[in-house]
Amino acid sequence: MTDQAVDTSGPAGAAGTEEPSGTVPPQIFGFFGRERELKELRADIERAGLDTLAGRGSVRARVLLIAGRPGAGRSALAAELARRLAGSPSASGSGTGSGSGPAPSGDYPDGVLRVGLTDPDGHRVPTERTARDILDLLGMTGPPGADEDELSEMVREALAVRRVLLLLDDAVDAEQVDPLLPDNPDCLVVATATGPLTGIPGVRPCTIGGLDAGSAVQLLGRMIGQVRITVDPRTAETLAEECGGQPAALVLVGGWLAAHPYASVADVTKQVRELPDDVERSTGARPLARAFRLVYESLPQAAARILRLLALAPAGLADAHTASALAGCSVSAAQSTLDDFVGLGLLRTNGAALPQYEVPGCLAPMLRALLEERDRPAEIQLARARMLERTVRQLQSCRAVTDPEDSPSQRKLAGLPRSLRFSHTESAAAWLRMRQPALLASARIAVEDGELDTLARRLVAALVRALAVHRGTEEAAPELYGLHRLVLDVAERRDLPREKAAALLNLADLDARTGRTQDAITRYRAALDAGREAKDLYATGRAMESVGGAYAELGDYHRASDWYGRALAQRLSQGERADEARLYGRLGAVHTYAGRYGEALRNWRAAAAGHRRLGDVPAQARALSEAARVQEYAGRPQESLHTCREAVELARQAQDVRLQAALQLRLADTLDRLGDPAAAGLHRGAADRLLGEEGSAYEIRSASAES
Repeated sequence: MTDQAVDTSGPAGAAGTEEPSGTVPPQIFGFFGRERELKELRADIERAGLDTLAGRGSVRARVLLIAGRPGAGRSALAAELARRLAGSPSASGSGTGSGSGPAPSGDYPDGVLRVGLTDPDGHRVPTERTARDILDLLGMTGPPGADEDELSEMVREALAVRRVLLLLDDAVDAEQVDPLLPDNPDCLVVATATGPLTGIPGVRPCTIGGLDAGSAVQLLGRMIGQVRITVDPRTAETLAEECGGQPAALVLVGGWLAAHPYASVADVTKQVRELPDDVERSTGARPLARAFRLVYESLPQAAARILRLLALAPAGLADAHTASALAGCSVSAAQSTLDDFVGLGLLRTNGAALPQYEVPGCLAPMLRALLEERDRPAEIQLARARMLERTVRQLQSCRAVTDPEDSPSQRKLAGLPRSLRFSHTESAAAWLRMRQPALLASARIAVEDGELDTLARRLVAALVRALAVHRGTEEAAPELYGLHRLVLDVAERRDLPREKAAALLNLADLDARTGRTQDAITRYRAALDAGREAKDLYATGRAMESVGGAYAELGDYHRASDWYGRALAQRLSQGERADEARLYGRLGAVHTYAGRYGEALRNWRAAAAGHRRLGDVPAQARALSEAARVQEYAGRPQESLHTCREAVELARQAQDVRLQAALQLRLADTLDRLGDPAAAGLHRGAADRLLGEEGSAYEIRSASAES
């Protein structure tokens, strides 16, 4: 995460407050100064690299490094450089860990891609997540469950045919950056970090400190107006020196002055100077710490407590509900306090109809330290539990709004406070989309906590349902995969075999869907063991059937029929007729593929009989049509013709026009092979009439395949 917001869409100027890498666009402070650094960075791009000097062609993108301490404006400088190179109005980010999309013109016509490499809690973002963020910005989706090597390779392949500027914000070390470097000299990578990225060949470092006095005073004037600057310009320069020229410190002091219109620049300069230094901090970090302390100590007690608790905001992102739940206050009071924090430079906001707020990365460590110092662990845990409980209720409301009006969930929804209800599906989907980074972070934090496992399980379950209903299981598969892994972590930690079986089944399904069939088999068999431990017949039956399906996908029909047979035996012992009929059909299919036509025919007839007992006429017709297919494969065309006519009659009774037409076409093909083209033509004509004159043979054959 980055340090402090700055608007790069205005005239060139300030150097430097930090551009966000989160969902929150910058505040309108302008961009001042840093022209020398920008000129040097542009020159570094044009300068010959080591490969060129050695007579070799460059095979990788050039890497520029902007290094500086948190709060120095490194991210803002990187964003301004990207803006100028891309020729776009702004290169700011649009999601936590993600950034701007394609820019239409400039040196990098395929866009500026921005991702953050450090979470608000100071932990490095895993390469897997970063790679997924980049793929999302490119409009691509990484397979669910793919590891970081596979995803990094996808990123490099995607960037190999593009000319992009990749902005990697707040890197911890070279190991985070190296896997993402494009193998394409037409791309440019701009990284920001606190120190050097040792290990990346040819990296071009640009180390920045504070702003020059003129730019620092300009930044203060933008925030508090020129009058108080003009009456005492020397003191304004002194104040800038006390802040070390650091944009983040200047924003905080400027925010305090803006909130105290009758205070002079001399007053705040004196207060900042008299604040004691934290001797445990490095000399360069002390100006920001003093500026933060000035603002923090001016807050009312209730507001100060809310600010400290924002250290618990997942992904550093909060809204009024988050703050309300953390502090145990009303939503309106929390909203007003958050807006006050924005004015003081303590937070950034997107300013949307559903406002979201971000804790600047340079302030997050100080908030955490204050929270640990002034709040008891039990109070902190209670605040976290309140936040997670509120999140669960919001997710339940988000899903319930999609249900029919007279459904139980809608009736339950009507009993919730108005602030927790969504007026329509679109507003719920918009909220879910905006809050998704924070919601996913909430789930990770809840599981990692280890003491809130019940809440964690409820939260993950609610988030899975909300994502599935609003985005669909296919689109949300990568996020769902991560959530199922979290459930598995809790189940293993708490020794919950039923939940473990369910998580393993869900993960295995996603593995199977993405072609990792062997991985799927391993997980299905682990789910079978967990289901047996839990005495969960559904899980064990589902696992055995899924193992059979996986082996069928691999073409190992012997093992597939064995596992289907085990699943069928369990269903027969439980009298589950619908599952019995389905499994007879599965057995019939694998025996057909294996060329065991006698076994296949027996199972398809058993499936048809099962569907008949259930009164499912269309399913009975489909089973008989498959039996007819097997008879034809077995060289028994007359029996196939008889069975197919029986299936056609059943399809007619079920009024399933597509199935009836498909079966008529199969009858025609069988009659052709029996040497009766006239009768075959009659059945093809019947199929055409059923589907209309526009019905093509392709559509009919598709219906036949579906049956």
